[in-house]
Amino acid sequence: MPAVYLPDRAVLSVSGAEARSFLQGLVTCDMAKVAPGAAGFGALLTPQGKILFDFLVVEDGERFLLDTAREKAADLLKRLTFYRLRAKVDLANLSDEAKGDAALGIVALWGDAPAPEGAVVFNDPRAAELGRRAILPVGAARTAGAEARESYEAHRIACGVPAGGLDFAYGDAFPHETNMDLLHGVAFDKGCYVGQEVVSRMQHRGLVRKRVLRVALDGAAEPGAEIRAGDIAIGVLGGAHAGQGLATVRLDRLDDAKGAPLAAGAATVSVLDREPSGSH
Repeated sequence: MPAVYLPDRAVLSVSGAEARSFLQGLVTCDMAKVAPGAAGFGALLTPQGKILFDFLVVEDGERFLLDTAREKAADLLKRLTFYRLRAKVDLANLSDEAKGDAALGIVALWGDAPAPEGAVVFNDPRAAELGRRAILPVGAARTAGAEARESYEAHRIACGVPAGGLDFAYGDAFPHETNMDLLHGVAFDKGCYVGQEVVSRMQHRGLVRKRVLRVALDGAAEPGAEIRAGDIAIGVLGGAHAGQGLATVRLDRLDDAKGAPLAAGAATVSVLDREPSGSH
């Protein structure tokens, strides 16, 4: 019954009469489709279209809960506050350490793992194989998600779903390059949001040169290791576990390598899928 507490995730709250419209004008996903139990996957971009923050967002009563990277939570809250202006919106970090055991934590559930009682539970919108998420008080989250953290990383990598800060760098990647367009993270039929023009142009002109792909590793290599085919640098390794990993790969250079052996650090690398997860 796989259930893992995710201490590297935090929960922000966006509430108030204009919370939905406030987020709709900022983020890549369609907030009109976010409902209790029906989460969205989205990002807040730079005006140039690069990912500053990504998150899962679900409606919970009169508020929206954002499941985001803990290391980025304070900056995301600050950026949302900057955009708030006169909007009737209240913002809070519900995983702030000052809140102690009243803070909220996040558990990943898949397989036949039961949902913790009293939790806000939703299907992970990125991929059905990833399972569900549960948001609940941090003490209960630690108890409910007692399985080893590494099991979730292995599961996430096997599902081909990138993690910001590990498989790509925040502020340096476009949504298409991290497969957000394939993982239900970008709504191409909604109105304007920050960075929308760049994302739309990449979609309609087919300008995607890099993608995160699943790879197999034989040997040791650290995240950030350059993947090479002889003298050709084709990509960068992200997270890896038990012989599988994710890597950002230049598609044209992978084609140029024409099946030549790939290496990263001391590891031999094989690209498992020429097309990223979610593209089929």
